[in-house]
Amino acid sequence: MEVETPVLNTISGGATARPFITHHNTLDIDMYLRIATELNLKRLIVGGIERVYEIGRIFRNEGMDTKHNPEFTTVELYESYADFNDMMDLFEDMLSGAAMEILGTYDVQWQGQNISLAPGFKRMTMAEAVREYLGVDFMAIEDDAEAVAAAKSVGVDMDKVEPTWGHALYECFDQKVEEKLIQPTFITMHPVDVSPLAKRSPKFPRLTERFELFICASEMGNAFSELNDPIDQKQRFQKQVDMRAKGDDEAGMMDEDFINALEYGMPPTGGLGIGIDRCVMLLTGCSSIRDVILFPTMKPLD
Repeated sequence: MEVETPVLNTISGGATARPFITHHNTLDIDMYLRIATELNLKRLIVGGIERVYEIGRIFRNEGMDTKHNPEFTTVELYESYADFNDMMDLFEDMLSGAAMEILGTYDVQWQGQNISLAPGFKRMTMAEAVREYLGVDFMAIEDDAEAVAAAKSVGVDMDKVEPTWGHALYECFDQKVEEKLIQPTFITMHPVDVSPLAKRSPKFPRLTERFELFICASEMGNAFSELNDPIDQKQRFQKQVDMRAKGDDEAGMMDEDFINALEYGMPPTGGLGIGIDRCVMLLTGCSSIRDVILFPTMKPLD
């Protein structure tokens, strides 16, 4: 069939997904439904547009539940000479301001919880969150094997997970801690292993200047200081390629055009992606993403 889908073969932050493929008859080429607007927008930063955003439909083949629909809407924005701290402030102001403007209050009820969207969201690193809720201090662990053992000791499933310090930290958070984050909480400093497009922390090279905002155990947005080192970026893309070759369908792929763009030079940049549908769920008190999408994907009758 003929489509007007942009050609994108890309990855998004730490959340990757195999793209949907279709064939364009006129050009006789395979095309991909985009899973992020990220890399093209960052090309515009390279080209000299210092602030850019896009609201667009995204397609990810990553299952369905009350928080996930294969087709959803995001806004992604990028700002030159900003970093992840600026993006945190912006996101907090945006969500708090929307609540006050739309509802006339910072207090909302969602998923059976009373939520305060008043400015001053809690901020903690991923390692701090794991230490607080699980009692494991990953910042005191150096060895990969010790980190994996520590994760297993608190009941984290490390099967089919690369046995590294970064993956062990992330799995502890993902499997055991995320579900405990009810009030708005920024989780910062994610491992490099799961953040292929985020800039490394100069103080902790195993971590990146990245955050995600969680409310009622739901991720509302993802942001980071953008990686603008083409050598480091190519190495991380290659790591994703190697993981995909080993059978990881969620791993990303190489993007030589983006590497070429970075070689021209991208200024220090802050980037932020927000799931609009989940924000609408929060502000309207809806428990399922299907309630805020006009034509959600449904199981066929047969």
